[in-house]
Amino acid sequence: MAKSSKKRIIVSVTSDLVSDNRVHKVCTSLHNMGFEVLLFGRKKNNSLPLEPRDYKTVRFKLFFEKGPFFYAEYNLQLYLRLLFSGFDVLLSNDLDTLPANFLISKFLKKPLVYDSHEYFTEVPELINRPRIQQIWQWLEQNMVPHLKYAYTVCTSIAEVYSKRYGVNFKVVRNLPFSKKITESIKIEKNNAKKIILYQGAVNMGRGLKEAILAMQYINNARLIIAGDGDIKRELEQLVHTKQLQKKVEFTGQLSIEELNKLTPQANLGLSIEEDLGLNYRFALPNKLFDYIQSQVPVLASNLPEMRAIVKQYNVGEITDSHEPESLAEKIEAALCNEELRKIWQKNLKIAARELNWESEEKVLSEIFERFL
Repeated sequence: MAKSSKKRIIVSVTSDLVSDNRVHKVCTSLHNMGFEVLLFGRKKNNSLPLEPRDYKTVRFKLFFEKGPFFYAEYNLQLYLRLLFSGFDVLLSNDLDTLPANFLISKFLKKPLVYDSHEYFTEVPELINRPRIQQIWQWLEQNMVPHLKYAYTVCTSIAEVYSKRYGVNFKVVRNLPFSKKITESIKIEKNNAKKIILYQGAVNMGRGLKEAILAMQYINNARLIIAGDGDIKRELEQLVHTKQLQKKVEFTGQLSIEELNKLTPQANLGLSIEEDLGLNYRFALPNKLFDYIQSQVPVLASNLPEMRAIVKQYNVGEITDSHEPESLAEKIEAALCNEELRKIWQKNLKIAARELNWESEEKVLSEIFERFL
């Protein structure tokens, strides 16, 4: 069998790939640029099957599911796989995949590109565990300053990293592919019981407990939480305790394709992260842009990056409070103010034309074209 003349890039991430939209978009763009793409992820016990993709994927099973032993086992297995896999370029997603990529890159003298999806050392799961946080900070301090090619999700995080480590971080926002919203979805959305949607990781600091409690004060609407994460069981128990089963629905983890069908049906999208450290303060989550691309008005936290997008395009409301009654008032107003909604719907069409992956991937091309 003849060897491919394409340059091979190996992409690695610690997720199970099913709903990792950013990584899928990046891999698709690299494939379209002419790279042979191989994506490494992991397979959990409850992982959904993957839909066919234009590039190759490998998910490996690990004995440990979380914690320090998981990260150690993942990076050891990743190191060995990279060592015996031919490649021209490495793409490491987030700090938890960087150790193996960094060591192999140095050992084999191959280029490494780093994609930081968030301000990793400032996530809420770490800021309350200073000893673990210090370990990740030590790893970051000993690897990131030696990187030549790096990018991240927003200007605020790029500026922090560039100033701290002297590395020029480019910005590749997590924008979705362009979508065409059909008239049938619009009609269904207007006639059915109103849908408030949260999509993404079901973890602490996302305002989900407060959103559920706010549903006590909201009628003729239901909250759909699409995703999985560390506090899902706790939230399900909260729904049961407050007898909100008819108002709150958990879908569990959805594939990218399933999410693309669900999101346009929503009447309001929530992106109400709490200000728990710099990672959330600088958050510019992909769900915000997914709502916009699906022409769904948004309710977002008063945090700088999210506020700037919502205000610039005037596509929704900003909330200063996560107190449930106050949140309920904001949600009700966003659902029922028809005059405002007409303005938002008009602006959402404009924003959707500008805020899409087809435009954003030009920055990605500038980073990777040197390796072709």
